[in-house]
Amino acid sequence: MFQLERVNWEQLLVLWGPTLLKATAVLLIGLWLARRLTGMVPKALTRFGLDPMLGDFLRNVAYIGAVIIVVVAALGTLGVQTAPLLAVIGTAGLAIGLALKDSLSNIASGVMLVTLRPFRVGDVVTAAGQTGTIREVRIFQSVMEGADKQLHTIPNNLITSAVITNLTTQGVRRVELVIGIGYGDDIEQARQVAMAQIRADARVLEEPAADVVVYELGDNSVNLGIRCFVKSADWFGTKVTLLENIKKAFDAADINIPYPQRDTHLYLYDESGKRTSLPPPAPRAPSNDDVAA
Repeated sequence: MFQLERVNWEQLLVLWGPTLLKATAVLLIGLWLARRLTGMVPKALTRFGLDPMLGDFLRNVAYIGAVIIVVVAALGTLGVQTAPLLAVIGTAGLAIGLALKDSLSNIASGVMLVTLRPFRVGDVVTAAGQTGTIREVRIFQSVMEGADKQLHTIPNNLITSAVITNLTTQGVRRVELVIGIGYGDDIEQARQVAMAQIRADARVLEEPAADVVVYELGDNSVNLGIRCFVKSADWFGTKVTLLENIKKAFDAADINIPYPQRDTHLYLYDESGKRTSLPPPAPRAPSNDDVAA
């Protein structure tokens, strides 16, 4: 049975001390160098005019690879045979890869995002059912900041497997309002009133030109499409301002904005199935209000 009191600690320290010290030095220095060198990747890529998103992604990938190399080197310093170890790591990596195929799919999707670059950090996009500003693309997920300042962490494969709408790259966005007017109102008058409010807003761009068109003859209203272009950053503010100002201008011009309504028709039929007219209303008994009048 193994007994600690029989161990020759002095001889063991002399025999293994330098090796352990060397392996520890390799591990600590290697990790320090891995952190420093991989931290330089984003700066180096930025100097060449590449997207910072690509630099952050490659830094994370390079750091993981560097840590594995440092750990293997430290074990080799201890006298561990690294060739069988690498074979074991490769086999384990294959097994883990099969078990974590969804995670590997996220990694592959992350590579696609930083390579094809459908968006950059700071762009406002709609992806995976969310709309917000891209803050970071990680190995497995991307981080998006919504308009309410909440952060959405989305798996990369959900982003690449659906439509990605970049709302920033063009620099402009179209404000589109659908407002209904009554069938008895003058369409041309409504068009002029809406265009006056559009021209009064300095954020609206002259090109492409704004317009007001008839979108649909609806069940209860004539639906007008009121359209203009603004800079991407001004989209929401311009939209809500125009919506309010057009409503006030329509009210001032006595242009009706109808609400949904239904007409109910009541028919009476006699015993033969022939439609008859409604009977006259029954005479109303006088009330106290009638006597007082």
